Amino acid sequence: MPQESARNISPAMTAPAAGPSAWHRMGRWLKEEVVTAPLVPVLHPSPLRMKGLGLFTLFGHPLFWFVWAVWLPQPYENLPLRLATASLGLLLLSNRISGDPTSRLSGQVFTAVFWFELPFLFSYMYLCNAGNHAWLASMAAMILTYYFATDWRIATVGIAAGGVLARILFEFFGPALPPMSTELLLTNTMVIAFCVSMGLLLGVSSANLRREHLAHTLTTMGIMAHELRTPLATMALVGDAVRSAAANCDPDTTRTLEQLSTRLHTLVRNMHHQIDTQIANARLTRLPGYKEAVSAGELVREAVANYPFRSVREHDCVTVRVNNDFIFEGSRALFTQVIDNLIKNALRSLAAASSAVQPGDLAIEVSTLPARGLIVLADRGVGIRVEAQSRIFEPFFSTNRGTGHGLGLAFCQQVIHSARGTIRVKSEPGQGATFTIELPILN
Repeated sequence: MPQESARNISPAMTAPAAGPSAWHRMGRWLKEEVVTAPLVPVLHPSPLRMKGLGLFTLFGHPLFWFVWAVWLPQPYENLPLRLATASLGLLLLSNRISGDPTSRLSGQVFTAVFWFELPFLFSYMYLCNAGNHAWLASMAAMILTYYFATDWRIATVGIAAGGVLARILFEFFGPALPPMSTELLLTNTMVIAFCVSMGLLLGVSSANLRREHLAHTLTTMGIMAHELRTPLATMALVGDAVRSAAANCDPDTTRTLEQLSTRLHTLVRNMHHQIDTQIANARLTRLPGYKEAVSAGELVREAVANYPFRSVREHDCVTVRVNNDFIFEGSRALFTQVIDNLIKNALRSLAAASSAVQPGDLAIEVSTLPARGLIVLADRGVGIRVEAQSRIFEPFFSTNRGTGHGLGLAFCQQVIHSARGTIRVKSEPGQGATFTIELPILN
């Protein structure tokens, strides 16, 4: 009977379920690609690449003026405009921009320079040359270059904005030209549309591939961390065996073996904590969506109480003050990991300072503003370099290259953003650092 009932179900009864699911997947994909994915102004950033692009900008435009004005003359060229564009290459060559091409300032300068010299300048020159074959080819090359150099969303908006502005300026300042023939206009439009569509396809697929590579890297890190639990289990058994053997020894030997067993179990506990941290950080791109009501005061107290401090002095340097507790909506487990990461970074900064830690060197405070709650962690450690502060929340960026993998603060930001909160840092080298988490209060 069950099989007969299944055969009697009509296709019309099952069809509606597939439609909304497909649309939902499409909407989720579009949101991830267009809205959620972070902008990457400079693709494949490196100081050498930035300097190379700066040199090409500085010397390329005068060279192309010579090509199109003297060697292979075109109907229109503009030396002052070429020289002004070439001077922008000096910005990319400056050490402040090329020295750290992944910084926010470098991204902003790169975006402005490339927008002016690619979509705007090329569109203007294309119009001034009546869309001839040389400038149609130049437009095609420009479009593909632009999509290869920057985020596909920046390139798409930049091409549209550059084309519109170029058209406006052409109407006011460009040479008087007869209108393009219908055949030429349609032919050029098809070529440019093809280049834009291919640039979009390659840009979207490349961005998706980069995120998949990041996800695979994080997964591998999580698997490696998980595999470390096997030898740790053996170490714990060794500690138990040492403790059992101590019962049959003289008092002094028993005391020594008990101390060794305790230290071994403490080491295993600390290593398990570190593994839990790495596995949690490896969820950077796939955080669970489950949320609950969380007390900020209880969260902080519990995280500090369970943190595996390396010594009593390290434990005593942390002070917790709950001025005004508040409730927010989020994942208790993930936010516990956030506090853990921030405590670990603060203790590492304190350890790098010259003096021994003192009570109050790491102060954690919970308070409220109107409709917003604050969790503030302030340490008296070595601080964070000014040029690094804009990048500390980027995946794989670390101020401690010896031991840091650069995922902890990126994880913190993702978790806090998922709860509609913000995290910011204020620091001076040698003066410590203050991390402020701001969250909406749950009514």
